[in-house]
Amino acid sequence: MTRVLIVEDDDVVARAMAQHLDAAGFDPLVVGRGELGLARLRYERPDVCVLDLMLPELDGWRLIETARAEGIGTPIVVVSARGTEHDRVHALEIGADDYLVKPFSMKELVARVGAAARRGVRPAEERRGEAIEIEELRIDPREVQAYVEGRSAELTPTEFRLLYTLAVDQGRVVTRDELLQKVWGRRETHRDRTVDVFVRRLRKKIDAEAPRHTFVQTRFGVGYKLEPVPKP
Repeated sequence: MTRVLIVEDDDVVARAMAQHLDAAGFDPLVVGRGELGLARLRYERPDVCVLDLMLPELDGWRLIETARAEGIGTPIVVVSARGTEHDRVHALEIGADDYLVKPFSMKELVARVGAAARRGVRPAEERRGEAIEIEELRIDPREVQAYVEGRSAELTPTEFRLLYTLAVDQGRVVTRDELLQKVWGRRETHRDRTVDVFVRRLRKKIDAEAPRHTFVQTRFGVGYKLEPVPKP
């Protein structure tokens, strides 16, 4: 059963999320403080974390940064009343996988958690797939990891799924909406910058580290493609 850690200090909201996730077949666990949430992430490794940002003491921002700095790749779905574009983009940039603005539909929460859980698990077809090698980049679906010149890029499950999605269509421009549907399980909404933020993360971990090529290319106004281009 998929275990979902809920880090939320509002008891009413936390109970409602837990009830709906339980009814949908998940195994929810609720904690009300950031320190406890980080400890559960460290030692129990749940399948998904649902995280409020405005927590006492250790807030959600620092929890995300600490977890990612420690190499914890658990998909994190942020739920917050802070709904500005800056807040959403910043959360994604520091390591969140998805973002829901309060108040939200519990059905949507369940759908987002389900999509996050699927991103954190290797699909059967990817487990059977052979590694994809493009110049100094190696994408290994069996390890759910990419390697640059033999060194791990330390991708999170969501980052890997985005890279793999581009790799299986190597050379073809994949639209943002198509990437959102394939990787995050949802359609593009107005000013949704999720894909762009994750592409920046891939470029930092892969293109910046690769000695001879860049790999994630932009087709402005359309989307992205995976194609090796020699560095100057």
